[in-house]
Amino acid sequence: MHDRFGVAVIGGGPGGLAAAIEARRNDAGRVLVIERNERPGGILPQCIHNGFGGDIFGQDLPGPLYAQRFIDEAVQNGVEFQSDTMVMGLDSDLTIHAASRRNGYIALKAGAVVLAMGCRERTRAQVRLPGTRPAGVFTAGTVQRLVNIEGYMPGKRFVILGSGDIGMIMARRLTIEGAGVVKVIEILPFLTGLRRNYVQCLRDFDIPLELSTTVNRIIGRERLEAVETVRVDPELKPIPGTEAMIPCDSLLLSVGLIPENELSLRAGVELDPVTGGPKVDERMATNMPGIFAAGNVVTIYDLADEVSKAGYIAGRSAAEYARNGHGGGGDTVDIVPGENVRGVVPHRVNIREGLDTGVVLSFRVSRPIEGKAVIEVMHGDTLAASVRKPFARPAEMLSVHVKLKEINRSDKNITVNVRAADGE
Repeated sequence: MHDRFGVAVIGGGPGGLAAAIEARRNDAGRVLVIERNERPGGILPQCIHNGFGGDIFGQDLPGPLYAQRFIDEAVQNGVEFQSDTMVMGLDSDLTIHAASRRNGYIALKAGAVVLAMGCRERTRAQVRLPGTRPAGVFTAGTVQRLVNIEGYMPGKRFVILGSGDIGMIMARRLTIEGAGVVKVIEILPFLTGLRRNYVQCLRDFDIPLELSTTVNRIIGRERLEAVETVRVDPELKPIPGTEAMIPCDSLLLSVGLIPENELSLRAGVELDPVTGGPKVDERMATNMPGIFAAGNVVTIYDLADEVSKAGYIAGRSAAEYARNGHGGGGDTVDIVPGENVRGVVPHRVNIREGLDTGVVLSFRVSRPIEGKAVIEVMHGDTLAASVRKPFARPAEMLSVHVKLKEINRSDKNITVNVRAADGE
């Protein structure tokens, strides 16, 4: 099988579906979504809680319904799907190599490609948890699938390591389903998930959160029997004498997500060592001509709506490239993280004369500011934009709009800083 498409999207989650819809709307010709699961939707089908669609649909939707709206719109717009298919390689001439049980090996040619493979969870090995290796240690997403999709309850008494959103949401879900959640512990001195999830999932269900604490030891042979916790100092080193034993049969890990970019690397796409995702410009274009990227494969967003918005940009840009091979505006300016900023998307912006629609810079802070905060965007020594926020927290992405007409020289970088507002 050898077929040709205007735009091919790898990954059928919220970023990929939005990219495919937007590519069709922008006259890309045939648009294909390649999805390794049996159905598109990405992780959304197992996210049965609400909290999706507030920005895009103006409604508070559960994950499966949010996904279905995009799937329905994609079908109505004539997007084609190749499900249950694993992409194995992507050549610089935009040939995609894939395999499926139904078709075996297939090669597809596209006018442009959007990478939307999403992310995966960090495991026990990646956070280096010491101790034995009994059953009962799970990632949060695994337990979410077991409970919400498969209908299994994998334990009775849980400790949750990490205050990420999936962990807090599963603390509530497990409690509703009858399991006990002893506490959530977090090695950092601040929450790493959204504040709304802390309120709705932990505080409303009387589940304690203990900051500056981690798991010191896993105990048990066939099945987890207990975890030993320990307090940590500001350098995250264990404080001797603060150890505590918590009997439990399950440890749920909610210790962060990693953009999934093995395919991007093989395709020659340059990655950001901070975010782990492709470096992109304001069109979500990578360094490889014709290859775009969107969603959690680029950086870990806090809201699915933001993933979809990035998909729209990538899909629109991919369609333009497929039609006329547009490669950007020539000169580019690098965007670099400054004071209290950890990674900015996009990583560079094209300077095109007369273009004044601007670009939205998205980023996270390195440390929380609970009072009023100021975002400053500097172009060299010139202030290009300044925005005030009521607070700045690492778990919640910030954004600022900058007009490109104010960025008219390519010999100076754009720097983003976030600091506490003086005297407020």
